[in-house]
Amino acid sequence: MSRNYKIQNQDGIYFITFATVGWVDVFTRQIYRDILLASIKYCQKEKGLIIYCWCIMSNHVHMIVRSEAGDLSGSIRDLKKFTSKKCLEAMNEETESRREWMSSIFRTAGMGNSNNVNYQFWRQDNKPIELLSNEVMDQKVEYIHNNPVESGIVENPEEYLYSSARDYTGMKGLLEIEFLE
Repeated sequence: MSRNYKIQNQDGIYFITFATVGWVDVFTRQIYRDILLASIKYCQKEKGLIIYCWCIMSNHVHMIVRSEAGDLSGSIRDLKKFTSKKCLEAMNEETESRREWMSSIFRTAGMGNSNNVNYQFWRQDNKPIELLSNEVMDQKVEYIHNNPVESGIVENPEEYLYSSARDYTGMKGLLEIEFLE
């Protein structure tokens, strides 16, 4: 992986995106979104993950984050590891009509990657971009909040429940955030 796609400054503010392998639409179901939200909240409380902006789409997540503990790579790794484990468990325990199809994709990806034992849920990359200027921060916030609008899910960003757009318009969102200044 190129140096351009690694978190170099562990104390920096980064725009990151991570997606499911095969861009599988896992987060169309409430149970999987709840697992992801719980994992994010845990990383906020226990690992010092600071979230400035976020959006959960059906198969990927966008965030602007930093680590209060100076270990952003570790926080994102742990978030993805826990979430993948719990989502795979839920997929096998819940009534999931797509179980065989999703399991096949995640198993095939896992077998093809020496970093995994059986399954791979998330793509390895996070596409981190360190945000060094207010102009770029503003662009990324707008991009993240408009993702559900561009996808045709809602007409206005603040209508989408799984995003910090609600917070930025004065409503209470699902996650605690800090505002970018």
